[in-house]
Amino acid sequence: MEKFSKLKELVAAIETDAEKFYNSGNGAAGTRVRKAMQDLKGLAQEIRTEITEKKNAK
Repeated sequence: MEKFSKLKELVAAIETDAEKFYNSGNGAAGTRVRKAMQDLKGLAQEIRTEITEKKNAK
């Protein structure tokens, strides 16, 4: 559950950059969003792996 909380925090942290990119066209904010989305992808994969391991252990 700890990783899921980190995932939610990461999404909340990039919200302002996403708004800057989509509403103001700020390219640097878009770059930060892309990097954060890559981090989200990795974290989501870790969560998927953890869930599969717990499910199969039962």
